Amino acid sequence: MNHLQQRAGHVCLLVCFSTRSSLFGRRICYVYNNRHLRKSSTSLSDRTGRLAEQRAGLGRWQLLFNHSTMASEAKKAKVAVREGILFGMGNPLLDISAPADQAFLDKYGMKANDAILAEDKHQPMYQDMVDNLKVEYIAGGATQNSIRVAQWLLQVPHATTFFGSIGKDKFGEVLKNAGEHDGVQVNYHYDEKMPTGTCAVVITDNNRSLCANLAAANCYKKEHLDKNMALVKKADVCYIGGFFLTVSPESILAVAQSCAEDNRTFALNLSAPFLCQFFKEPMMKAMPYVDILFGNETEAKVFASEQKFETEDLVEIGKKIANLEKVNKERKRMVVITQGTEETIIVQDGKVEHFPVVKLDASKILDTNAAGDAFVGGFLAQLVQGQPLKDCVRCGNYAASTVIQHSGCTYPAKPDFQ
Repeated sequence: MNHLQQRAGHVCLLVCFSTRSSLFGRRICYVYNNRHLRKSSTSLSDRTGRLAEQRAGLGRWQLLFNHSTMASEAKKAKVAVREGILFGMGNPLLDISAPADQAFLDKYGMKANDAILAEDKHQPMYQDMVDNLKVEYIAGGATQNSIRVAQWLLQVPHATTFFGSIGKDKFGEVLKNAGEHDGVQVNYHYDEKMPTGTCAVVITDNNRSLCANLAAANCYKKEHLDKNMALVKKADVCYIGGFFLTVSPESILAVAQSCAEDNRTFALNLSAPFLCQFFKEPMMKAMPYVDILFGNETEAKVFASEQKFETEDLVEIGKKIANLEKVNKERKRMVVITQGTEETIIVQDGKVEHFPVVKLDASKILDTNAAGDAFVGGFLAQLVQGQPLKDCVRCGNYAASTVIQHSGCTYPAKPDFQ
């Protein structure tokens, strides 16, 4: 629809159009003044113009559009990446990574390729690594990994925002500085009593043994979210990992409800089988708000069992999850099921698509721990730009393939995804 408005001697053509039944469900608004697109003047009083101005931020227009469903894979113009376009919330951990020998593992009762939560006997290990090993600090935690990967791919400072809880200590400062160095707008809640969550990554030969001490990451308070809700509302897509269900389910619900109210995209990850089993009550409270659900094949099957789907067929599981109750009827839920090196299955609105994974030579694989996190980060980086589903998956596979060739969730300075 075209509207001519004349203000202060200028003729402005306001062009607004929208599509329906979309992933983003948002309107595209441009203001054309004379011969070029520009920010509207403060005298332009049209309500749609004001909405676009509010969404754009300081002096910048945001392109608001509808991402199509899987049924349409036509080439789309990219959405301009802006500050705060993607939001994430989860458990921030500082990975403390260092090569060691078997004697170091034996000292703390660990085995090669362990992935455990810290007990009392492990508490001295973190400082021992700092004092006696050649350590590398890497910002970690599943959701933070995904957000960092998306930030790396988007290459616009503060395109991503991350919330979580850390302690007021040295490791907290290291974690904050690492996130900011990556370009993420980190906004942490600081816990007064608990130390920053850490994960020891002990490298012995080709093995990586993990020991996580969640500490302050377990202490996120919804009051922090309430004070900073403007950053949540600024995002077109909000993503939360399932591990946060153990920390602050009320915060997950608040973000999910905000997305439904504003018709923005809310994505959740199943994250681990035990969450589907022992935290299914808060998970199912959030599920009606979920627009995109990520999970691997094991998580999907455990979820199906707990929900009494009476099938282990991944396609059928995907269909049943997609058809669960949903609050925002404008969006059809998308279910993304990864299977390691096997094809990725995506279900939406009764349609099923299979996307092959390009396998990497085994000699190039260094560390697969963050592969799933990286896939989600790559997927979301294309999603927020309004790109077709096939490109979202392709970028997810590219990100995962890149990260597993490095230690921890790390990557080259610049991406070369085309």
